[in-house]
Amino acid sequence: MSDDQVDNKRRRLLTAATTGMGLAGTTGMLVPFAGSMVPSERAKAAGAPVKVDISEIAPGQQITVEWRGKPVWIIARSEESLASLSAQDGEALLADPDSQADQQPDYAKNEYRSIKREVLVLVGICTHLGCSPKYLPEEATQASGAFLCACHGSRFDLAGRVHRNVPAPTNLVVPPHRYLSDSVILIGEDEEVA
Repeated sequence: MSDDQVDNKRRRLLTAATTGMGLAGTTGMLVPFAGSMVPSERAKAAGAPVKVDISEIAPGQQITVEWRGKPVWIIARSEESLASLSAQDGEALLADPDSQADQQPDYAKNEYRSIKREVLVLVGICTHLGCSPKYLPEEATQASGAFLCACHGSRFDLAGRVHRNVPAPTNLVVPPHRYLSDSVILIGEDEEVA
C-alpha cells in the first residue's frame, strides 16, 4: 500500500471514530434532557385528583386532605347549620351571598356552595393573604361565622362566603370535585353539569 492509501485509511478511521464519539456524547446529553421533560411520579401525584371517603364524617366534623399542595376541607353540615345558612340575611352580612364572583364551579353557585347541601368542600386558604382560617364548629350556626382567619380578622360563614367589611375580598374557593358514589368524593375533577 502506498503512503497515500494508508493516510486515507487512517483518516477514514479517525473520522468514523470521531463521528461515533460525537454521536455517543450527543445521545448521552439528550437522554437526561428528554427525561427531564417527562413529569416525575411525584409531580404527577401533586396535581392528580384525590379520592376521599366521607362515610365516617359525623355532622359538624371537618377533615382535611391535601390536593396540589393545598389543604382541602370537607365538612359534614348538620340540619341545624343548614337552616342557619337559610336564615341569615345574606345581603346585610355577606359580601357575595349568591357566589357570583367567578371563582367556583357553576355547581357551587348556590346557597350552600356545594353539590350536596350537607357536604361542604373548600380550599382552606383565606383569599386575603393565603393564611389558613380556623374552623369554629361552635359558631357555625351563628352570624359571627364558621371560619375565622385570625391573622387579619376575615370571617366566612358555613358555606365559605366572606363577610362584609373584612380584608378577604372573595369567598373561600370551592375546588373542582365530583361524587364517585354517595360516600366517595374525587377532588380535582369537575362534576358534569347537565
